[in-house]
Amino acid sequence: MNIVVLVKQVPDSGSERKMDPADNTVDRAAADNVVNEIDEYAIEEALQVRDREGGEVTVLTVGPDGATDAIRKALSMGADKAVHVSDDAIKGSDAVQISAVLAGALQQLEYDLIICGAEATDSQMSVMPALLAERLGLPQLSGARKLTVEGGVAKIERQTDGGYWAVEAPLPAIVSTWDTINEPRYPSFKGIMAAKKKPVETKTLADIGVDASAVGLANATTQVLDFAGRPPKGEGVKVTDEGDGAQQFVDYLASQKIV
Repeated sequence: MNIVVLVKQVPDSGSERKMDPADNTVDRAAADNVVNEIDEYAIEEALQVRDREGGEVTVLTVGPDGATDAIRKALSMGADKAVHVSDDAIKGSDAVQISAVLAGALQQLEYDLIICGAEATDSQMSVMPALLAERLGLPQLSGARKLTVEGGVAKIERQTDGGYWAVEAPLPAIVSTWDTINEPRYPSFKGIMAAKKKPVETKTLADIGVDASAVGLANATTQVLDFAGRPPKGEGVKVTDEGDGAQQFVDYLASQKIV
């Protein structure tokens, strides 16, 4: 079974993130960039399916040269090979444009199953699986907390607030995962060393048949008009209890529309 897992490099959500005032995009050069957290669960699930069913796992990412760090992390976890789409024209592209780039790259790969994280921490749009399903004409199984593959059919338990839905679709299909599906492994020293020898194919937009004039910030279908930093923390409200402290507390909560 050929499995492609989509991996995105994002600014670490645990560190300070900044916007570039020159073009209102995320300042990735100044950020501590890491593998998108939810994508690590997608990588782990791809590896588990491969180990059960046989085959290989290909990592696919779109990003600048520095995104190779994310690729190496996935390879050190156990993925077999990788494809990196890197082109200066992609900078500033939105989700719709990136879906076209990913679809172009996927059309050059052999796959039975595409696995990706349900959302990216830098955008939190949760639309990429659906966009790719539409572009590639594939069924989408979203929000998986459990995945099995039997007889050419992918079956998931889709996580909901009240439990789960049992959903299935014939392969090839796209599956998006949440962080309830597994526990990602830590790369071993052996895995880290082996990752250095695994093949990584770098492609440009021309290589995958995507017109450079259709991507990039100038051609994006969405844009950030303005942004502002988080306001400084204000002083708190001190309640002096002179027998009516509880009422003062309730009144304050009510004024803030908390109760």
